[in-house]
Amino acid sequence: MSNVNGVGSNIFDQINQANQSQAKPQAGKSEDSEMFMKLLIAQLQNQDPSSPADPADFMQQITNLSSVESIQNLSATMENMSNTMLSSQAALQASSMVGQRAYVNTNIAQLYEEEGYVDGLVSLEQSASDVRISIYDASGTKVDEVSMGAQPPGDHNFVWQAGPGVPPGNYRIVAETPMGAEGKYEEVATYMGFNINSVTLGQNGIGMKVNTAIGSIDMSDVKQLG
Repeated sequence: MSNVNGVGSNIFDQINQANQSQAKPQAGKSEDSEMFMKLLIAQLQNQDPSSPADPADFMQQITNLSSVESIQNLSATMENMSNTMLSSQAALQASSMVGQRAYVNTNIAQLYEEEGYVDGLVSLEQSASDVRISIYDASGTKVDEVSMGAQPPGDHNFVWQAGPGVPPGNYRIVAETPMGAEGKYEEVATYMGFNINSVTLGQNGIGMKVNTAIGSIDMSDVKQLG
């Protein structure tokens, strides 16, 4: 694994595909050459001595084989160059992610200082007449509640500003929307924001994780970068 102190999922998908195809055995070319030589020797051994084959024909066959191998080698060289360029571009893009905010699929938030703030987003599959954000401390006590009001479907960012006397630490953030007409609420997906300290690229560029204060996070668990 390699660490890059520092977007675009497309470039990493391209790297994954390129490396996976490159990892396949390359025995095909050597097997073809060996088979061709065996056939050529067998042809020489079994030719009619009274009517030998034209040497020009053998030379033409060897020339054709050489041309095919040259084309295959050139193709492999170009593929290797392309993979190298993709890896370099991936490292460059990864380094640009350092310092950004990654919104991760979790309801745990970190308050770094008294009267500080935490930010996140809620993801709604359908419109809601209200989105209620409840904040709980480590003991499970509700310390605050914020209403976002009516919201359409989609992703919606929010910020909780801690009041005086609220100590730094980890807090649980619960986002809920009304369910039915009985005044009940149901929880919806919450994504909390964390600073990206570094990015880890997988071996041969396959896979990527962003490293935050709560640990390494797979890019598949990151909803948004900002």
